[in-house]
Amino acid sequence: MSCTDVNAQDTSEIVAQRWTVHVEVCLKPRASARFDTIRNYVHSFVMSLERLALPSVLDGWEDIPELASSVEKITVCESQCPSPSLTMEEMSLQVYVYKPVDSDVYEEFSNSSGNRNEDDNTTAASVCELPNRNYEGLWDSLIYSDDIKMKLLDYIHATLVFSDANVDFNLITWNRVVLLHGPPGTGKTSLCRALSQKLAIRLSHRYAQARLLEINSHSLFSKWFSESGKLVQRLFTSITELVEEEDGFVIILIDEVESLTAARAGAMAGTEPSDGLRVVNALLTQLDKLKQRKNVLIMATSNLIKAIDTAFVDRADIVQYVDLPSREGIYEILRSCLCEIISKGIVSSVVVPTLKQVQIYELVNKPNGKSDSLDAQDRSKIVGLRLLGLAAQCQAQGMSGRALRRLPVLALARYIGIGNVSFGRPGSGATVEAWLDGMEKAVKEQAKEIEKLI
Repeated sequence: MSCTDVNAQDTSEIVAQRWTVHVEVCLKPRASARFDTIRNYVHSFVMSLERLALPSVLDGWEDIPELASSVEKITVCESQCPSPSLTMEEMSLQVYVYKPVDSDVYEEFSNSSGNRNEDDNTTAASVCELPNRNYEGLWDSLIYSDDIKMKLLDYIHATLVFSDANVDFNLITWNRVVLLHGPPGTGKTSLCRALSQKLAIRLSHRYAQARLLEINSHSLFSKWFSESGKLVQRLFTSITELVEEEDGFVIILIDEVESLTAARAGAMAGTEPSDGLRVVNALLTQLDKLKQRKNVLIMATSNLIKAIDTAFVDRADIVQYVDLPSREGIYEILRSCLCEIISKGIVSSVVVPTLKQVQIYELVNKPNGKSDSLDAQDRSKIVGLRLLGLAAQCQAQGMSGRALRRLPVLALARYIGIGNVSFGRPGSGATVEAWLDGMEKAVKEQAKEIEKLI
C-alpha cells in the first residue's frame, strides 16, 4: 500500500502527505562543475523517473554528459516512509551535492601553553574537514537493530528548527549534547564520525564548511597537580574560536568521556584526586557556554556510563544505549562482509539473500542436498540459512560488530589458507561454502578462547 493511501471519503479534505526524500550526490575528486548546476541536473533526472526505491544507489545518470563528467555516485538515503518506494508525486525531494576532501587531519591542538620550558606537548585534539573521503560509506556500514541513526538525525534537525525560530532558551532548553554508551566494539565512535559526515552533507546549504574535532581525553591530564582544569579551559578557548566562524558547523567528539567526567562524588569523598574535580567543573562550565551557539554539536561515547558524573549525563539531550547486535543485525553485518569479498573476486559469485528473504526461507521447506549440487536459487537459500545459523552462534557468544568484521580475515588466515585464494579472474575465488566453513570454525575457536578467560 502506498504511504499516501487514504480513505476515499477523506480524499477531498486531506492533502496527501509528501515524504521528504534525501538524495546525496558525491562528486569526483577533480570535478569543477558548480554545485548548483549539478543539483539542478540531478533533480531533473530523479523527477523523470517513475518510482524511487528507498534506499538505493541510482544508475542511468551516466547517460547525461554533465553528470557523467563530474559525479561519482548518487545515493537515495533512508526515509521515514514505511513504503519501499515512492512515486514522484508522493515525495518532496532534497538534493545535496558534496565533494569529500582527502586529507586526514586538518589541524592539531597541543595541550602545551607555549612555554619553551614546557615538555608536555601531546596532542589534545585533532580537527578534520568534512565531508571526508575516509568516512565515505561508514554510515551505511553501521547496522543496528533499532532506529538509532534516524533518531540522532531527527534530533539534530529538531534543534535547528528551534534555533531558527529563536525559541526562548529560558523556557525550552537543549544543550546539543549526545551521549552514546554501551559495550566495547559496538560502533559508538564510528557512529559519531558517520553522523558528523552525514550532517556535513545535509547542512551544506546552511554552512560553507564543517569540521570534526576529536578530543584526546587522556592528554588533558597534566603531570603537574592542579593544571588539568587549565588544560581543559585552554582547549575550549581554541574550540570557541572555531565556533565563532558562524558559516562553519563544528562537531566535537569526546571519546571515552568517563576519563574527563569521572564522578565528582569520589573526589569529594577523598577516593579520587581533587584535580579530577577541577577537570569536571571546567568541562561542565565550557559546555554551558557552548550551548548558546547554533553551529555546534557535542557527542560523547563511554563504555562505563556509571563512572560519569551525573551532571554531565543530565546535560545530554540524548543518552543512547548502543547494544550488541541482534541475530538479525549480525546477519546484515556478515552479509555485508560476504558481499564485499564476493564483489572483489575473493569469493566466487553467489547471491546472498537479504534478511527478509532468508527469514522467509527459514519458515518454508528448506532445500535438500549439498549446496554445490543444487541450482543457483537453492544454493542461495542454503548460503543464507547457513549465514543465519552462524549469526545465531555469534549472538550466543555476545560478539560485537568489531569482532564480527574480523571473521573473514580469521577464516582466510587460519582455515582457508592464503595460497588457496586467487582473484582477478572470473570464477577464480574460493567457494562461499569454504568461507562459511572457515567463519564457523573461527567462531567456535573464539568460544573456546573466551572460556579460558573466565
